[in-house]
Amino acid sequence: MKLTGRVAEVLLVSGVLAALAVPPAQAAHAPAPARGRDVPLRVASYNIHAGAGMDNVFDLDRQEKALRALHADVIGLEEVDVHWAARSEWRDVAGELAKRLGMQVFFAPIYSVDGREFGVAVLSKYHILKATNHKITRLSTQDPNPAPAPAPGFGEVELRVKGVPLHVYVTHLDYRADPSVRVSQVAETRRIMGRDRGRKILLGDFNATPDAPELAPLWRELTDVEPGKPTFPALNPVQRIDYVAVSRGVAVRGADVPDTLASDHRPIVADVSLRR
Repeated sequence: MKLTGRVAEVLLVSGVLAALAVPPAQAAHAPAPARGRDVPLRVASYNIHAGAGMDNVFDLDRQEKALRALHADVIGLEEVDVHWAARSEWRDVAGELAKRLGMQVFFAPIYSVDGREFGVAVLSKYHILKATNHKITRLSTQDPNPAPAPAPGFGEVELRVKGVPLHVYVTHLDYRADPSVRVSQVAETRRIMGRDRGRKILLGDFNATPDAPELAPLWRELTDVEPGKPTFPALNPVQRIDYVAVSRGVAVRGADVPDTLASDHRPIVADVSLRR
């Protein structure tokens, strides 16, 4: 709509008067709008050993208690059974833990065999807007003569945390002493995560220590959240192979490794802030 000169003049004067009506002290001390504040978030990564503790006894009550004690908003889980075997009583471990904790869940299977599944999962207190199970190179444990090949099990969820968009990834890298498969997995992880230029968090069991050469490329784009404690094995841990890593736009406020024997790993938990 085009304003006539007279109408525009009236609106301009009205606007100036309205601005002058605000007392200077009140204007100076008015709180910053909510959209300008960083958003706190607590995230964790936990290899749950298919529901079994350091004693190799399946106990979902014990793992629920350990997870609840983290007070985390988002949790990446590795070694998750969904109707996989007798070792976890053929139960949907991912679904049951999510229900008990009142969280949403996305399960990304690595293996799917006749209705039996094993993989990684994300639990979230925030609504999962979108979820993807990406493929990366794997050396199958289900094949007697495996060869490196693309396989699923690199999970990604898109969240909106108090209005701030966030991509969370969960992974479980190859465990073998030969790092060649992990080298490929790291390259593919960077390629997949590179598609998103927003705020990103990577959770997982990398099966390598932070100074491992095959992990070095990750630290070009991501910051390794250092808790100052080892995570494996859960009893008298000697090395850290479990990770929370964050991109630009995510500030680290602190991290810890809680002492628990609910799995053969200890969890890593981090407090971060999402910058708007």
